[in-house]
Amino acid sequence: MKDLAGKTAVVTGAASGIGRALALAFGAEGMNVVVSDIEQSPAEAVAADVRAFGVRALAVKTDVADRASVQALADAAFAEFGAVHLLCNNAGVLVFKPLAECTDADWQWLVGVNLWGVVNGIQAFLPRMRAQGGEAHIVNTASIAGHFAGATGGIGIYTTTKFAVVGLSESLRAELEPEGIGVTVLCPGGVATRISDAARNRPERFGGPQPAPARERPAGATGLAPETVAQMVLDGIRRNAAYVFTDPASRIAIEGRLKKILAAFE
Repeated sequence: MKDLAGKTAVVTGAASGIGRALALAFGAEGMNVVVSDIEQSPAEAVAADVRAFGVRALAVKTDVADRASVQALADAAFAEFGAVHLLCNNAGVLVFKPLAECTDADWQWLVGVNLWGVVNGIQAFLPRMRAQGGEAHIVNTASIAGHFAGATGGIGIYTTTKFAVVGLSESLRAELEPEGIGVTVLCPGGVATRISDAARNRPERFGGPQPAPARERPAGATGLAPETVAQMVLDGIRRNAAYVFTDPASRIAIEGRLKKILAAFE
C-alpha cells in the first residue's frame, strides 16, 4: 500500500512508545488515525497531536484482550471514517520472571494482550476490510524475541507469545496475498518505550496494577527511538515487506538458531 494520504489507520497501544510514534507518522502522511489504548487520557493527547497534521483522529479506550472491547473499537472506527485501510495490532505487555515462577494470571495477561489482542484485532477488522475492497494492510507487532529465545531468561511468556504472533502473521500473509491485502510483522529489538512498566495498566482480572521491579526502572529508557521504528514500518508497508527488523545485530542470534535447527536434520 503505497498511497496513504486520505486513508484511515487504526493503531492499538497507541498512547505511548511505538504505537504513539506510528500514529504520529501516519498522521504526518495525511492519514486519519484511530488512537486505541487502554489508557484513555494519554490516547486523547496523542489524538490531539495527530490532528495537528490537519487530519482527523479519534481516541478509543480499548482492552485488546477483551473481544467485545476490540469489536467496539472496530464499530467506532468504521462509524467515524467509513473504512479502515491500515490496522496495526501493536499493543503489548511484558513481565520479568523465570517461567517456573510465573502465575496463571501472568500467562493469561500476556497471552491475552500479546496474542489474543492480535487475534481479536484480525477478527474484528478483517471481514470489513475485505468487504470494503481496495488496498489494505495489517501490521502485527511481534519482537525479535519472536525468532529466538534470549540467553538471559526472564521473558519466557513474552517470547512464547511473540513466536506465536510471527507464525500467525506468516500464515495470514500467505492467505491474504491473493486478495491484495498485505501483512507485515514488526520484530523490534530494544526500543525506548515503557513496556517494562506495562503492569501499571494490568487489569484486575489479571492480577491488577503492579509496579515494575526496581531493577527494571533504568534512569533513562534506552534503545532505538520509537520514531525511527515508525519510519521503518512506513517503509515496510509501502514495500509490503513480510518482516520489519529494527536491530541488524540480531541477525547473528537468528542465524545461530537456524544453524542449530538445520544441524538437527543432519
